[in-house]
Formats: sequence, C-alpha cells, structure tokens
Amino acid sequence: MGAWSRLLSWLRPEQVQRSTNLSLDEFQRLLADAAELGIAQTASSWGREEHLPSEFESVVQQAYKRSGVVWACELARMMVFGQARFSYQRFRRGRPDEYFRTGELARLERPRRGETTRQLLVRMLLDADLSGTGIVARRPSGDLRRVRPDWCTLVVGSPNDPMMVGDDLDAELVGVMYEPPNARHELLLAEDVALFTPTPDPVGWFRGVPWLTPILREMQSDLAATEHKLAFFRNGATPNLVISFEPTMTTEQVFAFKERLEAEHRGSRNAYKTLYLLGAKATPVGADFQAMDFKQISGLSETRIAAAAGVHPVILGLSEGLQGSSLNAGNYGQVRRRFADMTIAPLWEEAASTLEHLVPPPDETSRLWYDARDVPFLREDRADVAQIQQGQAAAVRQLVDAGYTPDSVVAAIDGEDLTMLEHSGLYSVQLQPPGPDQPSTAVQATRPVAQKPEEPEERA
Repeated sequence: MGAWSRLLSWLRPEQVQRSTNLSLDEFQRLLADAAELGIAQTASSWGREEHLPSEFESVVQQAYKRSGVVWACELARMMVFGQARFSYQRFRRGRPDEYFRTGELARLERPRRGETTRQLLVRMLLDADLSGTGIVARRPSGDLRRVRPDWCTLVVGSPNDPMMVGDDLDAELVGVMYEPPNARHELLLAEDVALFTPTPDPVGWFRGVPWLTPILREMQSDLAATEHKLAFFRNGATPNLVISFEPTMTTEQVFAFKERLEAEHRGSRNAYKTLYLLGAKATPVGADFQAMDFKQISGLSETRIAAAAGVHPVILGLSEGLQGSSLNAGNYGQVRRRFADMTIAPLWEEAASTLEHLVPPPDETSRLWYDARDVPFLREDRADVAQIQQGQAAAVRQLVDAGYTPDSVVAAIDGEDLTMLEHSGLYSVQLQPPGPDQPSTAVQATRPVAQKPEEPEERA
C-alpha cells in the first residue's frame, strides 16, 4: 500500500472512530506518510498544509494580559457576544420566518459537562480574536470541545485526488492535525470540526486574521506610554534632571551626593520636596506630561485600538469617548446600535453558520440561527421593533378595509412586496356608484314588525 493510500485510509468516514483516537506511533506513521507526499511543507510554499499563527501564547501574554485597552475591548465583545442563544429558523416564501427548537440543540445548550453556550461562544471569540481562528471539535461522545488553535495545522487537499494541493481551486479542508506538546496527537476529520473565522485571511483559504494584527504598533505605543508614566512616577514624578558639580569636587563626593539625593527625592512618595544643593546645579531636561500633551497622545492610541476592535470609545469609557456631547442619550443610543449591528450581529451570524456544520437543522427549509430576543444589550431596540409593528398593523388594517384578502396583505407586508396583494372583489360603500339600487352583495337590514298581543279569550 502506498503512502497516499495509507493516508486516505485514515480519512475515510468509516475510520472516524479510529482516526480520532490515534496512538502516538500510529500518528507518527501518519505524519511520515504525509511528509512523503509533500504535505508537511512550510506556510509560504503552501503545499497541503495551512499553518495557524504560532504566536498565540505571546499575543495572550503581551497584549491581552498587559494592555488595559485590549482587555477592555475584549471584555465588551465577550459580554455581548456570549449572551446569544441558538434556535432553528424556518424559511417561508423565501424569507426567514419562525424560530423552533429540537432536541438536537441540547448539544449547544450543554456543549460539555459543566459548560454552557455562553462559555463556548466566549472561547470561540477569544481564539478568533487572538489567533484569527476559533476551532470547535465534536467528540465521539457528542460533546463540543474548544481546540487550542496554535497546536493545530489545517490539512488542505482532496481525498479523491492525491495530486491536489491547497492552491488548487477545488481543494477542500480534509482535517485538522492537533499536536499538543505533552499529550496525545490526534487527527480531527473535517466533518467533526468547525472553524470560526470572523475576519478571513486574504492569503489563506480556511484561516482567519486577528483584529490585533493591524494595530500591533499602536498597542506597543500604548504600552510604552504606560511604561513612561510608571517610570515618571517611579523616578520622582518630576522631569529628568542634569546635575552639574564644581570642578573641585572629587568622584567620591559626587557618588555620595548622588546616593543621598536619590534616597531623599526619588519615588512618588518623595515628590515635590524642596531640593537643596551645595556645590552643584540642577537643570531640568525633557518635558512633563502637560508639555508633551500626554493625554491626547495616549487617547489617540486608545481610540485606534478600539476602532480595530469595532467597539466605540463611548462604550468602553475611554477618555476620548467622555468628551463633549458623546454621552448624550441620543449619541449613546446610536453608538450602541452601531456596535450591535456592525460588530456583534456579524459575529453571531458567523458563529451560527460555523456551528451549523456540527448541529445540522432537521431539513433543508431551515437553518441554525442566533436568537437575540433576550439579550439585555439590545433591549432598547425592542421599542423600535414595537413601533415598526404598530405601523405594519395600521397598514394591514387599511389594506383589508380596501378589500384585499387578509392572507395576501400579511404576505405583502412581511415580504415588503405590494405586488403580492390580491383583491377580494368587494368594495366599501364609498366606492359604490350613486343611485337607489343597492349592490347585490349588500345585506338589507329589516326592522322586525311588532306583533299585536293576543287578546284573552272571553269566558262563557
């Protein structure tokens, strides 16, 4: 048996149970077969491998856990994104219609023991934001597990064509090689894996790009500003000084003066003390925070980071979001709506389409979709929905009074297409021609004739 035949034997559907429980020796043989076929190539040459960023842990440590602005952006995205729930949605007349649920959705309600939908969504978002790709795997037990992305390599090609590589137009995702450093390696088949990539990589087919990538320099600038501020207070909360001494002072005297000066004046607790000099002259150099407009410089970096995350500074409470009329009720409402419509809603859509692969709908006329009706962040939008429904109800009333059939009126209003209206042929009284004759369809109302009460019979 050739190398490609042996590799395909692990990728066929009937080998799902076996391929998801490879021993280390079996996996090494599989990697050897892949290397023989040229699969294990570098990311630049593509081949049949698509590598995910290996700097995931560095980004977590240096950006997510060190930058307060990045942390605030991620917190805002996670708090809202994790509030959604999933339901199936049926299509009617080519448009999304009613929500319904089946027992299959229990997988998303309890992805694994002790875990909820919110925890799964938060993990997916964090992995996608910090590495570009969030990976969820369906285990043989039916549980849905988060897979750490920097331990994975995407295998691209075709089980039916041994010569197909990732650059081919018809190439597909064959599977995911999961290679943790100190645990069993596994090959996850494509039908058991969902890839969450909110921002696709233009030079990749299946991986994504983290939103932190284009603002790494801004993040470094923000961290440098924080370090500068900390050093400023650590060194006395005063500008830097140049101390000049009299030529007659010896080196020992200079070092003794330096130690005493730093002991009495260095540090934020010793700030603003009176400085006494004997035989020396102090000249300030550099600039303080006010002279270099530190607030504006820091605020611009924070705003650029927030813009890349799709979160307005008003929502995060950043300095530039707390100026002027930004906190007016109308402005905050528009900012909140922008964050929900242009940042969170697309993420929910991507998550639903991603997880549909693992929790398929019951038929082709329905889909897995997010249900945001109970999300507190969107509660104020319910008033707008009620106003729209009130206007639609008034339009339905007018069209039905004009003689159109109720079913066609509801379909036309729901589909936003007035050509779907069907008339019943009945018109109101105001549209009837004048004259004594009444239309045949009119119902004549007759007044009942009062009957004369019967007279009592005369007694004989």
